[in-house]
Amino acid sequence: MITRRHDDGTVRSEALYSPCERYRYALTRVWAPDAPRLVFVMLNPSKATETQNDPTIARCQERARRLGHGALRVVNLFAWRETDPKALRAAGAPIGPENDAVLRDACAWGDMILAGWGFHGAHMGRDAEVATLLRGTGRPLHVLGLTKAGQPRHPLYISYDTVPLAWQG
Repeated sequence: MITRRHDDGTVRSEALYSPCERYRYALTRVWAPDAPRLVFVMLNPSKATETQNDPTIARCQERARRLGHGALRVVNLFAWRETDPKALRAAGAPIGPENDAVLRDACAWGDMILAGWGFHGAHMGRDAEVATLLRGTGRPLHVLGLTKAGQPRHPLYISYDTVPLAWQG
């Protein structure tokens, strides 16, 4: 795997990619190393990198700050880098060979695990697989609410006033 780091003097960042760079397994931001760490488990990575946020990462980072965390790690059900859910569904191997190991490592790294993959998490039954994997870590799981289909709501359009709730998965 390829690890790339960036430090802008305020935030240290790290991204973990596959050798082909079509998969991004984890994206980490650290601004207060001694504070608690938040892990978001979302659907799939888009184009954010170790040097650049996208709207979702920017929003997750701000939510983490407001919740009193000093670091954020984003991992996903699918590691395939894509902005279009239709293209994600068309990908031949969207999970990525290292993804489950990275998910487990992220749970060990974080102080709070917040699931937020939204409606499309049911693709390939991945929602159930990852919920089982997350429960298997023995760590408490949280959500910012559930969709009508019972999936953890994606954090992008949820108010910062929304408090994480315990989730049984």
